[in-house]
Amino acid sequence: MTGTVGFIGLGAMGRGMARNLHRAGLLHGVWNRSADRALVLAAELGCVAAGTPAELAAQCEVIVLCVSADADVLEIVDAIAPALRGGAIVIDCSTVSAATAREAARRLAARSIEFLDAPVSGGVEGARDGTLAIMVGGNEAAFERARPVLSAMGRAVTHFGPSGAGQAAKATNQIMCAGIIQAVGEAMAFAKAEGLPLDALIETLGKGAGSSWYFVNRAPNMVRNAYPAGFRVRLHEKDLRICQNMAGRHGVQLPVVEATLQHYRTLIERGHGDEDISTIFRLKDALFGQPPDEDPPGT
Repeated sequence: MTGTVGFIGLGAMGRGMARNLHRAGLLHGVWNRSADRALVLAAELGCVAAGTPAELAAQCEVIVLCVSADADVLEIVDAIAPALRGGAIVIDCSTVSAATAREAARRLAARSIEFLDAPVSGGVEGARDGTLAIMVGGNEAAFERARPVLSAMGRAVTHFGPSGAGQAAKATNQIMCAGIIQAVGEAMAFAKAEGLPLDALIETLGKGAGSSWYFVNRAPNMVRNAYPAGFRVRLHEKDLRICQNMAGRHGVQLPVVEATLQHYRTLIERGHGDEDISTIFRLKDALFGQPPDEDPPGT
């Protein structure tokens, strides 16, 4: 499979993932909707910058996608399907609905092309370092064939079942992320209001039972009140709407999802939609607008 992988979608995550495929000797070429980004990366890596998705697909045995939305995935699938040879594999690392994954698989199966929904978690750091968690749905034999590609991008690569299972696993992850970032934001706002030394707090609690990846990697954003885009609010909002719809098919509303969507709507309305989701601290910090009394009444 050496040198026969094409990568489509060179956003914050995709660039790091493509670089890791190049380091593994797997990357043939790249394509991006904004051509300049593809040209710059291709010059850096010494690979092909294809003119169209179909042009790239015609040269590759495996295509990896990492795009923003359900419609983007289906648009790219339709564009590359006629150019791919039978037996090729499309690996979609985007976060979309399980229904979209199953539809993409159906369209490609008509041409004897395998489709794996393989959303990822681990942030831009994981994409850069090749340490992503990758959740995969699709044909198990295709998964085994694609394992060298997946392992070049991630450390934990797991097959969860048929088409759509990877996206269901990712939806589970996104619900967890919502709860964790809510808790981290509230805890850090509380700690700030109590006047604790926040850097020392992160260093200590990062080794405690309540720690998490988000606490260790994103609580420092809250201390600095700076939120560089690791995982943008508007993208997590999109993902949580997928979770909301999937839960709705079970007749269920998930309180963490509903509350976080409400908070994200507020942040987007205030112009913070392209900041990292740790910007939820802005709302939590505002809860402590008045300093507490030094001594409770009656003491």
